[in-house]
Amino acid sequence: MIVCLMTAAANLVVGGLVGLCGVAGFLLPMFYTAGLGMNVSEGLALSFAAFIVSGALGSWNYKKAGNLDLAFGLRLSAGSLAGAILGVVLNLVIPEEQVKMLLYLVVLLSGISILLRKDNGKGTQSGAAKFSIEKNLPMTLLLGFLTGAVCSMSGAGGPVLVMPLLVVFGISIRTAVGVALFNSIFIGIPAVAGYLAQCDMKKILPVLLAALAAHAVGVYYGSKNAERINQGILKKGVAVFSIVIAGCRLTGIM
Repeated sequence: MIVCLMTAAANLVVGGLVGLCGVAGFLLPMFYTAGLGMNVSEGLALSFAAFIVSGALGSWNYKKAGNLDLAFGLRLSAGSLAGAILGVVLNLVIPEEQVKMLLYLVVLLSGISILLRKDNGKGTQSGAAKFSIEKNLPMTLLLGFLTGAVCSMSGAGGPVLVMPLLVVFGISIRTAVGVALFNSIFIGIPAVAGYLAQCDMKKILPVLLAALAAHAVGVYYGSKNAERINQGILKKGVAVFSIVIAGCRLTGIM
């Protein structure tokens, strides 16, 4: 019961942050493995199940607002689907301690990338390439494959890695967030299937249900109030928290 309550609370908070600013999902795997002491497969199964929920709810809202290029999202997600399958396979053959270190490293780099990224609201960032990936099918599939593999192997939800890359390739920030959320559904599906197959379903099912319900509520209300929050300050807070926690885990302080 305690584990279910802690899981619900964490997913409510993280889901709210995802709804508010599109990032923070990558904190869930670390909560499960470092906070609750779960093994990697259990932590990633629970996390990616939540990412499917936030991806579906978030991308739907972005689609209604006209900020989701569905055709491009489907092409990108076709690559991610294949990449995610490879990522799960790699995760299962790599020693668990190494996977945990990779997870903490991804969280650390994700936090740094949030701090360094400048959201200027335009199609590209200052100094970014002018090339647009939307019409280039091979590059789209390759990008989807590589990011899908990294995300499913490490536990990064998707948006925190995919979104800045899409901006670099010329996608507007709002559309990049919408596509990244949509893409996280297709990373999450094979990841959940692969990791759940390694778990004791009787043990994890109550925790999974609590996580999904709380995450959905958090994402829903977070997205409803996104306009009221200074997203720049919020993202920086998430980034600093991520860097500190991941740094502590990597150095053995915690």
